[in-house]
Amino acid sequence: MSWNNQTYVTEFNLLGFGNLSELQILLFLLFLVIYIVTIGGNILIIVLVVVDRHLHTPMYFFLGNLSCLETCYSSTILPRMLVSLLTEDRTISVSGCITQFYFFVLFVRVECYLLALMSYDRYLAKCKPLHYTGLMKVRICLQLAVVCWMNGFIIVTIVICLMSQLHFCGPNKINHFLCDFTPMIKLSCSDTSLITLVTFILSFLGTLPPFLLTLMSYVFIISTILRIPSTIGRRKAFSTCSSHLIVVTIYYGTLIIVYILPDTDTLRDLNKVFSLFYTVLTPLANPFIYSLRNRDVKETLRKVISKYIKLIEIEKQ
Repeated sequence: MSWNNQTYVTEFNLLGFGNLSELQILLFLLFLVIYIVTIGGNILIIVLVVVDRHLHTPMYFFLGNLSCLETCYSSTILPRMLVSLLTEDRTISVSGCITQFYFFVLFVRVECYLLALMSYDRYLAKCKPLHYTGLMKVRICLQLAVVCWMNGFIIVTIVICLMSQLHFCGPNKINHFLCDFTPMIKLSCSDTSLITLVTFILSFLGTLPPFLLTLMSYVFIISTILRIPSTIGRRKAFSTCSSHLIVVTIYYGTLIIVYILPDTDTLRDLNKVFSLFYTVLTPLANPFIYSLRNRDVKETLRKVISKYIKLIEIEKQ
């Protein structure tokens, strides 16, 4: 039958965690708490970085960018998931699904480059301290951040332009909690060979270089830490470095696993579990791992809370 005689699908059905119907309320409460903590933690970091001039440094500039990204990232996925869990309405329009996919891919790509920049910043600070100030000037940091975001916009715009030309004729069920590339492509009745090839190339170029830069930066950082004569100094440096490395490993590890695992019925639920790590848990962990464990951030937070308490006491008087 030719496409002209077929009825195009106008909405998808995101199955999400529909196979766990008896746990819907529990899952809703769990993801609601995660969303509130994620948004609250990341907005807190943004506010602290903006209000305290002592945090106006390259490291905290990139942390502020990451917190802003994580806030948008979580808001792209979790609110729709919460509505589905609460109301059991899992339908989403095709245009709405493509829009969610647009922002989802955008934030994933930008985060890859931001994590690479942050690791490179720490590499310069620990391994090249004499060159750090000259290499990480305010103008250069702004340019690097703009390049990160523009790179993400360019990559995702190319993919979306190709995806917007696809037709979907049914079935319309997506066995996932978000609109991802593979399940959407499988539902298309158009020729998807071009978009599949282009997406593979762009994903490879958009993920491998920042991953290698991040990995190399931490290798050099660890080798520098091992040369620290003080045991206490080594332990303190390793504590911070290891926590950062764990987050990066979980993020990239689960991201790679999700897109390497074959899309079969037996692995589909496992795919959803791994997807939760880089879409839900990483935005939750980042503000605590990168910022709230940091001494300068904790000191700034203490000052802000003290000022707020003093203002309350003055108003009461």
